[in-house]
Amino acid sequence: MTTLRPENTPGLPDGFEDTAEFEAAVDQLADPLTDPLPIAGSAPARWPRPSSATPGAMPYPTVAPQPQPQPAPQVTAQLPLVEPPGAPRRAERPTPRRAETTAPLPVVPPAEADPVPGGRAARRRAARSGHAAQPPSGEPELPPAPGGRAARRKAAKHGGRAPAAAPTPASAPRQPTSRLEARRAARAAKDSPGVIACRVLGEVFITIGALMLLFVAYQLWWTNVLAHEASNSAANSLQHQWNSKHSSNDDRNPGAFSPGQGFAIIYIPKLDVEAPIAEGTDKTKILDKGMVGHYSGAQATAMPWAKTGNFALAGHRNTHGEPFRYINKLVPGDKVVVETASTYYTYEVTSMLPQTSPANVGVIQPIPVGSGFTQPGRYITLTTCTPEFTSKYRLIVWGKMVDVRPRSEGKPDALLGG
Repeated sequence: MTTLRPENTPGLPDGFEDTAEFEAAVDQLADPLTDPLPIAGSAPARWPRPSSATPGAMPYPTVAPQPQPQPAPQVTAQLPLVEPPGAPRRAERPTPRRAETTAPLPVVPPAEADPVPGGRAARRRAARSGHAAQPPSGEPELPPAPGGRAARRKAAKHGGRAPAAAPTPASAPRQPTSRLEARRAARAAKDSPGVIACRVLGEVFITIGALMLLFVAYQLWWTNVLAHEASNSAANSLQHQWNSKHSSNDDRNPGAFSPGQGFAIIYIPKLDVEAPIAEGTDKTKILDKGMVGHYSGAQATAMPWAKTGNFALAGHRNTHGEPFRYINKLVPGDKVVVETASTYYTYEVTSMLPQTSPANVGVIQPIPVGSGFTQPGRYITLTTCTPEFTSKYRLIVWGKMVDVRPRSEGKPDALLGG
């Protein structure tokens, strides 16, 4: 510190009697470069205007002491500014000097340091603007707190920093950062033409498979349901017609029935078969309705009440009522009964031809070829397709008449379990 000496001043200021007292007062002045700062919260010093009674003298400011647990601060005496003779008076306000005090500065722990410089008011301004206060030199600048007012308030409570976000799961997809990247991601997410074609082809195959399953279910199950209803209705109609008082109960000659007209009922007790017999072998109008067809027209055969001849019948083995499905299980001696308007005709199975060509019409001749019969008689022939679910070949069963019983005498023994 540079001090004033008597040899530098032409005279002593007012209030000093000798040079030693002036030097002592100068030594007690505070140095603004080395003395400690005033206590935080103390009242600011006020500079009085220069007194007109003492021209050229500028008193130093006094610091109002604050109540502290320590002794009151010691304030040095005011030292008037002495200017050398002839020097012009400076109009500027001299730089104030802080008064020396004996109170120590408070030590703030690092944990209680304000995270945002400037105090509470600065933090509130930072929270309103969404930006944290400028960090000290050497620290990276923090980005503004995202979100609305609530997010900025939370950021202000954390010292201008936004709360740590929850860690993003590893499986979460990365969001595109630009429009071009978003377009590329959208194109990559679309299926290729090959994938679309395979998908369409697979759906077509699945649809076709489902339709085929429905068709199989229709053929194997639903056609039987419909055929049984139709055949039962036809059989009941015949029974009602025969039991009517207006019925003549007379058997007619062959050809007296129109195609598709029912005229008899066949019973196979061993197979639990009961089906109406209609004139003709038309597949749609007769066989598909669960009925048994009588060969007529160009391949006309005899009727049961004929004196001699072969009563030839055809029926489905699978689907549409399948009345002849299990005729391959018939053996010689099994009975077949044909009921007409006036008579029961009973036949006994004699032989079987497991497989023959559909063109072999000799099996339905008056004396069937391959049946073992050699003389004219009253025969019955049952024909159906073989193997099952195909129509490649024909299965033939032959029998001969063994009993004729009028309906008025009741049912024959074959239908009664005899």
